[in-house]
Amino acid sequence: MEYPKISIITVCYNAVNTIERCIRSVINQNYPNVEYIIIDGGSTDGTVDIISKFYEHIAISVSEKDQGIYDALNKGLKLSSGEIVGALNADDFLSNENILTVVYETFSIHHPYIVYGDLDYLDGTGKIIRKWRSGKYKKGSFNFGWMPPHPTFYCKRELFENLGNYSLAYGSAADYELMTRFIHKYKLAVHYIPVVMVKMMTGGVSNSSMGNRLKALAYDFKAMYKNRIIFPPMALLLKPLRKIKQFF
Repeated sequence: MEYPKISIITVCYNAVNTIERCIRSVINQNYPNVEYIIIDGGSTDGTVDIISKFYEHIAISVSEKDQGIYDALNKGLKLSSGEIVGALNADDFLSNENILTVVYETFSIHHPYIVYGDLDYLDGTGKIIRKWRSGKYKKGSFNFGWMPPHPTFYCKRELFENLGNYSLAYGSAADYELMTRFIHKYKLAVHYIPVVMVKMMTGGVSNSSMGNRLKALAYDFKAMYKNRIIFPPMALLLKPLRKIKQFF
């Protein structure tokens, strides 16, 4: 049986404390055809040394300066060759060794262009402090502040070729903009996997300061307007409010 290649792209920069766990979660997958790509931004803290320990399991590894997370992801996309593509941040890890098999089975059975699932947020001790349960996508959900967790987002590589990559014009909201573009604007077939696919450490660039949070809101609004959200001010208000239930 021939299994389609799944490309996983990990972007990292000075992630010496988390990169090994991330790598191991990918190379320990039981899916037989994985192309693992790591794009490092020129780390100086020992991250590259850790990556080098796993070279035999990594298809492509690059370490050079870039313009940030989404520039690095675009580099990874250009280098990738898988039929299905996903991204996993250096601070995150796949929740068990069956995740990519479930991704493959979902594409094989339901024939969507895009799949996504659920995610847990962890604190520094590994305790779950938030549970992002995406739920089934319904047409128009983005108008009410909905979005899937980007680390659980897998799609056919042809979408990037036909509809474009991550746009650096949207800053920290580039992943949100791309998902809104693919799912909401172009109405591509999508399927929800009701499984915790990824464990994510809390924090992130957009939440690191009040200034960054305000910038993130501005980028969200820009993405909503660009991709035909019906009433962006309402969606902008509802987007953070939807996160409240993740704490319960």
